[in-house]
Amino acid sequence: MGRYVARRLLQMIPVFIGSTLLVFLMMYALPGDPVRALAGEQHVDASQIASMKASLGLDQPIWQQYLNYLGNLFQGDLGNQIGTQRPVAEVIAEAYPITVRLAIFAFVFTVVAGISLGIVAGLKAESLRDRGLLGLTLVLISMPSFVLGFLVQYLFAFQLGIANPNVSLEPTNTELIMPAIVLASLSLAYVARLTRTSVAENLRADYMRTAVAKGLPRRRVIGVHLMRNSLIPVVTFLGTDIGALMGGAIVTEGVFNVKGVGSLVFEALRKREGATVVGIVTLLVVVYLVASLLVDLLYAVLDPRIRYA
Repeated sequence: MGRYVARRLLQMIPVFIGSTLLVFLMMYALPGDPVRALAGEQHVDASQIASMKASLGLDQPIWQQYLNYLGNLFQGDLGNQIGTQRPVAEVIAEAYPITVRLAIFAFVFTVVAGISLGIVAGLKAESLRDRGLLGLTLVLISMPSFVLGFLVQYLFAFQLGIANPNVSLEPTNTELIMPAIVLASLSLAYVARLTRTSVAENLRADYMRTAVAKGLPRRRVIGVHLMRNSLIPVVTFLGTDIGALMGGAIVTEGVFNVKGVGSLVFEALRKREGATVVGIVTLLVVVYLVASLLVDLLYAVLDPRIRYA
């Protein structure tokens, strides 16, 4: 196991470098001059632009800028914003806790509701409740998040009056429940469908018939033998979904006025604050890589036949 973990950690290095390099090039090499874009339509002397670019290190070759970024990154420095000169780490530290809380609520709702609905439908495949689940998940998959967000906002905030339409600048856990449900809706639909399909297929497997023939209690047959094998594809999806939830949802956060990472990325892209975008993406890449490693290690817990050399 230790050798496998070490090998996976080494494999993460080129993935991390490739991902961050791609985003770095997209933000600094392709769009043009971010310093001149900051000035907008105002006339700025060329010497002032050159001086600002020199102070930010943007006058160096792009490969040198990236090496400088990596060097500063390993020292905990994500750079400074071009417009405000605030440290990017400080800006992310203000927005990320809100997104983490929102992602945790959305993830818990996805796991509990999605797996539960999938089990209920998979145990009685082709039944009325199974068809009802497939119809519900199809609606959630087909409906854009901004439409679902406004519907939930209209129903619970304006019609029933049991929630606020927008969250505050320092939102409480209660205020984040409604946007978390909207954020989790698409993931919930996929988790429910994956669980339902996996449960329905494994019910027909030989090991399930053997377990029933041995006279094992139904609770043990379903809870141990069926679920441990059925959850492997679900865990794979959830592992990648963690990174997506941690990245925030620009549309969902915009509908409910959540000042998290999603809105921060949108503002950074609008203002062409490359350092902020690259810093957030770097953090998300780390989250994805760690989640992927944890999912692979969890396979051995769910299925004892899986062993890592």
